[in-house]
Amino acid sequence: MEQNTLQSRRERYLTFFLGEEQYGIAIDRIKEIIAIMKVTNVPKTPEYMRGVINLRGSIIPVVDTRLRFGMETKDEDMHTAIVIVEVDKVNVGFIVDRVEEVASIDSTALSEPPRFGNNIDTDFICSMAQMEENVVMILDVLKLFEADELVSLEQIQKPQTGE
Repeated sequence: MEQNTLQSRRERYLTFFLGEEQYGIAIDRIKEIIAIMKVTNVPKTPEYMRGVINLRGSIIPVVDTRLRFGMETKDEDMHTAIVIVEVDKVNVGFIVDRVEEVASIDSTALSEPPRFGNNIDTDFICSMAQMEENVVMILDVLKLFEADELVSLEQIQKPQTGE
């Protein structure tokens, strides 16, 4: 009997769409998926920061993922969702066009993302996977933000004191 010396393991990812592109985030970072709800604007935040939501007493910053990726905005519809993700111990909501599925992907099916040179930042894509006819970009949510942006997110998420 021949033994396969390659070690493979399956990882689970929540996949979602922004336009026609499919993305994935490791399922262990996902806290919750909710329908789009009223987002309160916070002055003097970056353009991609849509504002905050109050989710059962927790103030959660919400990122417009399309704007964060330099895409055009899109009107919300019945498929628009907010994916609550833990980013460096801070819960952050990411607005996505459509949540697709929780996919189990074998580690041997993941490949390095292409590099486009020094002027195009794709560090937030940690790997890519082929799923049927789609290429899924697996995101490293920590690399979506600069260190100072994470501090800002943490300050936004301070609990309400009732003052």
